[in-house]
Amino acid sequence: MSEVKIAAETRTEFGKGAARRIRRDSKVPGVLYGHGSEPLHLTLPGHELLLALRTPNVLIALDIDGKTNELAIPKAVQRDAIKGFIEHVDLLLVKRGEKVTVEIPVVAEGELAPGGNLLEHVLNALPVEAEATHIPESVTVSVEGLEAGASVHAKDIKLPSGVSLAVEGDAVVLQVLAAQAEEVSPEAEAAEGDEAAEA
Repeated sequence: MSEVKIAAETRTEFGKGAARRIRRDSKVPGVLYGHGSEPLHLTLPGHELLLALRTPNVLIALDIDGKTNELAIPKAVQRDAIKGFIEHVDLLLVKRGEKVTVEIPVVAEGELAPGGNLLEHVLNALPVEAEATHIPESVTVSVEGLEAGASVHAKDIKLPSGVSLAVEGDAVVLQVLAAQAEEVSPEAEAAEGDEAAEA
């Protein structure tokens, strides 16, 4: 996984007013924590952060005040519910070679067996343990030819080398549901009959 370099500044102002001023400058307030160190409050460039966060579990190489360099992965991102811009980000400090537990997106590929069945994502993301600098962006699961009632368990998913499950192997990740025939209520049937009589 590639690293995204972002220049960050430490911040000394806190509270809603300070956060609003930071966002007005197209920047994002954030906090970096982990490894038992004191949380470090940062200001990050909004556009660069937005682009970086398009990649799940992106590895961010932070250049803090031009003095220190740290590696981090996003742990929590707060977005504005309406406009979608980032309001705040929590970053987890990581070291090369260290294992971290993250959730990676599950991508289904292939066609289900004929019959209009539905694929349900019981888990949209699969909890795994991986080396901080080698977190897979996603896992792909083939659902080719699966019939109603079939399910894919966590243990059935082939993970890249060095990545292990952080969830029970029997956990259901995907399942195929039978197509639901629409039931017509007696009232609707009666209404249709009345319309036919009027026609």
